[in-house]
Amino acid sequence: MPQPFLSVVIPAFNEEPRISGTLSQVIEYLAGQDYGWEIVVADDGSRDHTAQLVGRVIVEHPNVRILRLSHRGKGWAVKHGMLAAQGEYRLLCDADLSVPIEQVERLLPPLGPGSDIVLGSREAPGAARIGEPARRHLMGRVFNRLVSRLAVPGLSDTQCGFKCFRGEAAQDLFGRLTIDGFAFDVELLYLARKRGLTFAEVGVDWYYRPESKVRPFRDSLAMTLDLLKIRWRHRGPA
Repeated sequence: MPQPFLSVVIPAFNEEPRISGTLSQVIEYLAGQDYGWEIVVADDGSRDHTAQLVGRVIVEHPNVRILRLSHRGKGWAVKHGMLAAQGEYRLLCDADLSVPIEQVERLLPPLGPGSDIVLGSREAPGAARIGEPARRHLMGRVFNRLVSRLAVPGLSDTQCGFKCFRGEAAQDLFGRLTIDGFAFDVELLYLARKRGLTFAEVGVDWYYRPESKVRPFRDSLAMTLDLLKIRWRHRGPA
């Protein structure tokens, strides 16, 4: 099979209520494009029927694949999904489609900025945040301030689950990833900057999903500790 132009990597943990609808929307969009594509669902040890539902989709769409992984966290799932993907470009897309799949056009050529990594951003010019509670927004801004001070200065939003990587950059960076949890995005960008890769932010429309897997207080503490781990683990030369 020829190399697909785009791989869509969807991390999933207990996504039974919505994975079928998500795959249907993504497939419908991709089927209308004039390039080759694949979808890789990275199942982070789901204990519900997520894998079985994806299996039903695979029967009709052979360019959809699933990776069955032990449960270790979102970063773990995304890492293995990106390394298994084969696309010239590889999109991280959250299973809740908080950023509609159609907005990948803002990140890809010819509309995208042409960087090694293009970050969908909820804060960059042209972005819109729809339905987000004020407290959740404030917590995100506080964490981003810590990210700027401790790891990756100069970015307005490192945590949006909509990012596009050149295939070569994905193979290099995800092979070096050590953070299994939600702060994996920061480690990737920290490593990218050390290795001289280019990245840019592009504003996207982001819809708050109240059923998000993020636990605001517990995960914020864990992510803050992970920032310190990133600095310690990668303190040497690239």
